[in-house]
Amino acid sequence: MRSLAIGSTGMMAQQMNVDNISNNIANMTTTGYKRSRLEFKDLMYQQIDRPGGTSSSTGTIVPTGLSLGLGVRPAATYRIQEQGVLAQTDSDYDLAINGRGFFQVELPNGQTAYTRAGSFQTNGDGEIVTSEGYRLLPGFTVPADALYIEVSTEGQVSVKLPAQTAMQNIGQLEIADFVNPAGLEATGDTMFLETEASGQPITANPGTDNLGNIRQGMLEQSNVDSVKEITLLITAQRAYEMNSNVIKTSDEMMDAVNQLR
Repeated sequence: MRSLAIGSTGMMAQQMNVDNISNNIANMTTTGYKRSRLEFKDLMYQQIDRPGGTSSSTGTIVPTGLSLGLGVRPAATYRIQEQGVLAQTDSDYDLAINGRGFFQVELPNGQTAYTRAGSFQTNGDGEIVTSEGYRLLPGFTVPADALYIEVSTEGQVSVKLPAQTAMQNIGQLEIADFVNPAGLEATGDTMFLETEASGQPITANPGTDNLGNIRQGMLEQSNVDSVKEITLLITAQRAYEMNSNVIKTSDEMMDAVNQLR
């Protein structure tokens, strides 16, 4: 019976759906996290009687035909790039992008990674880095005697030095955007890598070319909606149970056939 195999594809698909939902829920408080949605596609169809075929010698046409689907499969995970809530932290090194764009971070292997998590610090050399120690690009070094740092909404990075009335500019922050940000490869630590699907990064100053502005002393929160995720979790659970009932019913039908005398 086809229903045994079809039901099993439904159970496996919903199992992966629950895995995806659980990852979203686990990252409810992860800075800069973007929730993902699992998409499904139906499998191949067995064409028993094709629509449009002839049903007699006089050329009458079959209007709909007869075909049976063979189940479902997970097709893709789509990352929702909706803006998360900006939370006030009052830390000079906490930055948030209000709008489109990603911070650029240099990985130890020289690659450039992209992130929405703007929780930065300084290392022993005064460089602005992530919590893992990766440099914020294009690279900024804060003098050891700096009293405080300011980052404008347009990305100009300045510091206040002793015995100076004017702020000293130490660099211009650039952020990156992509034609298809959903095509970025997630690598963990809220980092993403460029792929052929995402296209090449388009870098510019914040506030230009439809990119977002910088908000100092704020962090972008996860865009996971707990109520929505719990609703999706219940739906996935019910779908899993219904597919298991399909297998159970099919087994009972086969058992009835085996008991025929």
